[in-house]
Amino acid sequence: MKFRRSGRLVDMTHYFMDNPHRQVPLTYFSERYQSAKSSISEDLTIVKEMFEAKKIGTLETAAGATGGVTFIPSVDEETATTFLEELCERLEDPDRILPGGYLYMMDVIGDPTLVQSIGRIFASRYRHANVDAVMTMATKGIPLAYAVASQLNVPVSIVRHEHRITEGSIVSINYVSGSKKRIQTMSLARRSLKPHSNVLIIDDFMKAGGTIRGMMELVHEFQSTVAGIGVLTEAVHEEEPLVDEYTSLTKISQVDAKAKTIKAEIGNLF
Repeated sequence: MKFRRSGRLVDMTHYFMDNPHRQVPLTYFSERYQSAKSSISEDLTIVKEMFEAKKIGTLETAAGATGGVTFIPSVDEETATTFLEELCERLEDPDRILPGGYLYMMDVIGDPTLVQSIGRIFASRYRHANVDAVMTMATKGIPLAYAVASQLNVPVSIVRHEHRITEGSIVSINYVSGSKKRIQTMSLARRSLKPHSNVLIIDDFMKAGGTIRGMMELVHEFQSTVAGIGVLTEAVHEEEPLVDEYTSLTKISQVDAKAKTIKAEIGNLF
């Protein structure tokens, strides 16, 4: 079917939004729309200008026989700041304080729109890190990991405390819990992560960093490297975290269960 330019632009934009970080040859669009490559090139210029004007990303072009065009999503600092300020206000809701000083976070993690925005921010932060896989710890980190992975177009590796027979052979390590100071076990299915991968670790909450430290060691067991570490919320306290380099979107410095108050602010993203 022959498309007019307006139709091509709409369909092309939709395709890129659904397929970020995937290199597409010009011949694909030329055949898809039955149009000359010169026309497709003009269309791509328009789409790129629109993406950059709206600050949602850009199109990167690679020349040569194996080249093509790739949509790289991004979030500008102003947009990210506005979103995180609103998220901090939401985190300061005193009703999320549970007995024992724990915080209820499922209203954030369970909100698909919110999680997708979080995923775009992390993906933007690590868009040039050549990430091959996103790793997280079951279970609360899973929605966040999938949101990030969908924007980076990479698979998700889920680390668990218990072994599931349906996952086949596993790699297990012992690690010291940063908050409980207890030796615990985490495992990952051998088929879940290819050796020599560049892995982005994503976690929902970091107190002392013991779990993240364990995942870092697990990455090394697969002869892989850590591309980065992203944390939705970190708890700020006197104890030094076990992780040196990480990106946090928000941080909580004060939780007073008696007074029912929480102090939340933007993390170290910028």
